[in-house]
Amino acid sequence: MESEFIALDKAGEEAEWLQNLMEYIPMWPKPIMAICIHCDSQAALARAKNAVYNGKSRHIRHRHNTIKQLLSNGVITTDFVKSKDNIADPLTKGLSREQVVVTTR
Repeated sequence: MESEFIALDKAGEEAEWLQNLMEYIPMWPKPIMAICIHCDSQAALARAKNAVYNGKSRHIRHRHNTIKQLLSNGVITTDFVKSKDNIADPLTKGLSREQVVVTTR
């Protein structure tokens, strides 16, 4: 669950960077909508939406504060997606031949 939370934090930082970039593009419509981040870990999403962090690790507390701030500022939104529907999930594991064929099409 910690790795999903770290990935959620990194995706949130990238989303914030993209929104800041789009603000400087004159032809881009304003206001810029929140970027939806899909995650297959309900525990990571619940931790992100929880107002209080009760863990012990300092680096996770910092990431929790970052995600909480991005959610409250409307920079990102989070959405749960099942592992079987997650397009990128098979690429994080060893693939069978059939999965390689399906993924490359």
